[in-house]
Amino acid sequence: MRSHLLNDTTAESYRRSVTEGVERVARKLAATRGPFTGVTPAELSPVVDAVDLDRPLGDASAALDELENVYLRDAVYFHHPRYLGHLNCPVVIPAVLGEAVLSAVNSSLDTWDQSAGGTLIERKLIDWTTGRIGLGPLADGVFTSGGTQSNLQALLLAREETGTADLSKLRIFSSECSHFSVQKSAQLLGLGRDAVVSVPVDRNKRMQSVVLAAELEACRAEGLIPMAIVATAGTTDFGSIDPLPEIAALAAEYGAWMHVDAAYGCGLLASRTRRHLLDGIERADSVTVDYHKSFFQPVSSSAVLVRDGATLRHATYHADYLNPRQTGDMGARPTSEGLWGKIPNQVDKSLQTTRRFDALKLWMTLRVMGADGVGQLFDEVCDLAQEGFELLAGDPRYDVVVEPQLSTLVYRYVPEAVTSPADIDRANLHARKALFASGEAVVAGTKVDGRQYLKFTLLNPETSAADIAAVLDLIAGHAEQYLGETLVHAAS
Repeated sequence: MRSHLLNDTTAESYRRSVTEGVERVARKLAATRGPFTGVTPAELSPVVDAVDLDRPLGDASAALDELENVYLRDAVYFHHPRYLGHLNCPVVIPAVLGEAVLSAVNSSLDTWDQSAGGTLIERKLIDWTTGRIGLGPLADGVFTSGGTQSNLQALLLAREETGTADLSKLRIFSSECSHFSVQKSAQLLGLGRDAVVSVPVDRNKRMQSVVLAAELEACRAEGLIPMAIVATAGTTDFGSIDPLPEIAALAAEYGAWMHVDAAYGCGLLASRTRRHLLDGIERADSVTVDYHKSFFQPVSSSAVLVRDGATLRHATYHADYLNPRQTGDMGARPTSEGLWGKIPNQVDKSLQTTRRFDALKLWMTLRVMGADGVGQLFDEVCDLAQEGFELLAGDPRYDVVVEPQLSTLVYRYVPEAVTSPADIDRANLHARKALFASGEAVVAGTKVDGRQYLKFTLLNPETSAADIAAVLDLIAGHAEQYLGETLVHAAS
């Protein structure tokens, strides 16, 4: 069994196995003709259930053969231009290369004595990102598992910075289109979901700052504490960006922590044409970024950034075996003699202990492509969304909700001869499911004012306006077929 351990004596076996795996994936990517096969849980579950995990195959080639049947054949492939579903991006090759390296070396980014150079690379990328945001010289942060964890940690810091022990008095303000993790975080932090005040949005799905001001004033009048305001820079459903300068001014006036959830919109940090859409983010106390959305990184690659690195102390715990108090120093840098005064342990900043070296993927991306290269890709999908909006706005079969700021389009098939909103809801829901089952394309769905809508999340620069037009025709065809069959059944 030692022959399976990766070390100096098995390096050649490692090379052969990984090369074979890469070749199989490369062949699969080259041969994929649609984003999905349409396989159902009922069809695939027996295939997976038939695998006896107590009877190993003993051979990597045989395991890869089996993997073809249980995973590779039926995976949902985000690289395909007609995957238009969720916030999943195709990934860039330098990041995949970084993934291969970090998995093999297997550094753990909790302490210096487990990661060394990895610690410095992650810190360098945090500094680079906070510099792009404009958070100032005291800024810091740490990589996380994703936007949900980043939002949780940011709101933990906000809670602790209030200095109050009476959690029932704390309130969090976010728009009605903000991510569900805001409510989830409030629950996990002992505040309860009622602690989150939902602020209405305008017709462009942006938080109404006038209503926010009124809610903040009411909060203060009731003797409650405005703990935090969560502004969203790229809502999940609409890609809308809240009015960051106005929110920053209100946060300062009412002494609230300003958190910007830029999990989606962080790609604008690398854009050469749209960076201004994030104006005001530099005034935030904390920011969430998901590089695995608009930086085209493999999952996971995310971070939480803070204006004042000292606030990260609220996540710090010490263990004698790991990061003893006397050696820890979140801000340590090399001395002039080249020795470390105190040890830079990233676990001092993180909610996690053992943590992957996910930062390496972004490092490799920037070293090969540069920030402008990433920004160009994101600009392309934002341009595509504008083309898609014009297609939808000019198509009498569809109602489109809002002109995009980023790369999301929310729309609804509206047949001319059907007036029942419930029937139209069912037709749109059926069209989405039928399209997914066909494997020809993948789109997402959501609800707007209680009605069923469909959603394109455009994160693939290879997707074209022709792809969008073709998918719209497919959706209309499925919806029309459903409505026709419904009318036949109703008449019989």
